[in-house]
Amino acid sequence: MKKRAIVTFNLGGPESLAAVRPFLLNLFSDKNIIPLPALFRYPLAYLISGVRNRKAQTIYQKMGGRSPILPETEAQARALEKKLGEINPEQQNQVFIVMRYRTPRLAEIIEDIQNYQPDEIVLLPLYPQFSTTTTRSSLEEWKKIAGKRFPNVKITPICCYPKQTDFITAHVRLILERLKQAKENVAYEILLSAHGIPLSCIEKGDPYQFQVEVTAGAIETELRKQGVTFPVRITYQSKVGPAKWLSPSTEAVIEELSRQGKGIVTVPVAFVSEHSETLVELDQDYAELAKEKGAADYLRVPALRDHPDFITGLAKLILSGENQFRCGENFRACFQRNCKNFSR
Repeated sequence: MKKRAIVTFNLGGPESLAAVRPFLLNLFSDKNIIPLPALFRYPLAYLISGVRNRKAQTIYQKMGGRSPILPETEAQARALEKKLGEINPEQQNQVFIVMRYRTPRLAEIIEDIQNYQPDEIVLLPLYPQFSTTTTRSSLEEWKKIAGKRFPNVKITPICCYPKQTDFITAHVRLILERLKQAKENVAYEILLSAHGIPLSCIEKGDPYQFQVEVTAGAIETELRKQGVTFPVRITYQSKVGPAKWLSPSTEAVIEELSRQGKGIVTVPVAFVSEHSETLVELDQDYAELAKEKGAADYLRVPALRDHPDFITGLAKLILSGENQFRCGENFRACFQRNCKNFSR
């Protein structure tokens, strides 16, 4: 029986309050996050992680003292193995979880992947929309640590899947389910909230904003087919530092709509797990802001987590063996530059 290894990449998160600063240090040490030479980047990362540690710990205290990303990713992995087994029982599949900034790191599990002796490896970022700050960073780490360890194994990276049919279906079904709680005679707006990134990344050719727009367009199209007429717009959250980031900010739009007395529906459109940006920022901070500024209602749609449609979509991506999405003329060199170099 042939063996396929699926390596999923996610951000990771602290498993305890004591792990918050090491997590931040790993995050800000990444050259894709702070694009400076190592001589300057590492001292700056040490400084930033120290300055932000107390505030970040307060955030994680509101979540029970730890991030839920790892257990949720584990649930996704088991669901994906089950789905792949249902589709093709003749193929053995094992999902290996890799977190970029917290355990389990790739260096910690690379021997487990080798001992599995796979005939094929699929690299599957749990970032639907490609960004140099997420997908490319993870693929670069793979090439650095694992690049020469599998000389005779076919390696296929999944670049991105911003409008994969089942991925979109999962979002739409969760939105429709939450809209069952909508109040009558309230004018709602649906905010598809994505994690922001600096504009400097976009100016260098990062396709993230374009792909978020692709996802949003596909979701809106399906919602209209289901008879949902509420306005839909993209917003960006979680800005850090003084640099210009993608806009409009989720916070600013929520304040604007609240002052108009509208109802607000927030959807974490670029997150597939719950974490601090959803459980604290969306559920607590923005909900309180909406109430304070006069919103008629505030609803938050859950992250995809192990939604059956989302898992089915991931399985189809793996079985297709290729990246079916291309960004088009504006990013014609994107796949060649960012993903093809990591395949074999």
